[in-house]
Amino acid sequence: MTQGTVRVLVVEGRAVQAEARRQDLRRQGYVVSSVDSGAKAMQAHRISDFVLLDLDLPDIDGIEVCRSIRATGSKPIITVSSGDTETDRILALNAGADDCLDADCGPREMLARIEAVLRRSLPCRQCDRVISLGSLSLDGQSHEARLRGQPVKLTGREFELLHKLASHPDEVLSRKQLMASVWGTSWADASRTIDTHVRSLRAKLGARSWIITVRGVGYRIGRG
Repeated sequence: MTQGTVRVLVVEGRAVQAEARRQDLRRQGYVVSSVDSGAKAMQAHRISDFVLLDLDLPDIDGIEVCRSIRATGSKPIITVSSGDTETDRILALNAGADDCLDADCGPREMLARIEAVLRRSLPCRQCDRVISLGSLSLDGQSHEARLRGQPVKLTGREFELLHKLASHPDEVLSRKQLMASVWGTSWADASRTIDTHVRSLRAKLGARSWIITVRGVGYRIGRG
């Protein structure tokens, strides 16, 4: 899928911000449409390939919109929050977002994040095998995680991060390595981004011991 064929839906209640994002995306060759409410988003997303969703909407809570869109399929979603607090990011990730952005981020970072998420949404040739670690199994081809035989609902980015760690069961992977491999980039705020995803994964797996923090270095996979 090339940029010229990717249909991006911008969900933004403020006209000025919506127009700025449309222009930035069109300059990069994306096919862009926009809506100004959550109700419209839950209809318009059906003919889009990617959703850039502002959480501050005039009618419906953006987290609920994210959750509703995710329930219909696996298309990539990036949320945008003016608060950009840890709570906002965790709620968005748990609702199914693939990534979260601060509303004040520059257009270059926004576009880089979109490109990274789109790369992650394509079939991953590097992680097409099944990995089993005790009661946890990860199917790289179907992107399915199971714990004690029960499916664990993960976002695409969460699965990639967990699979990357599980692929190196005896190694400690640095934040820089994880950011480059899973996000395809190396931002200064890598620690915050990765730590947020690790917290979400630990909560979904039900134990901190599935992902071990190695202070000053990074993370390694555990055994639950």
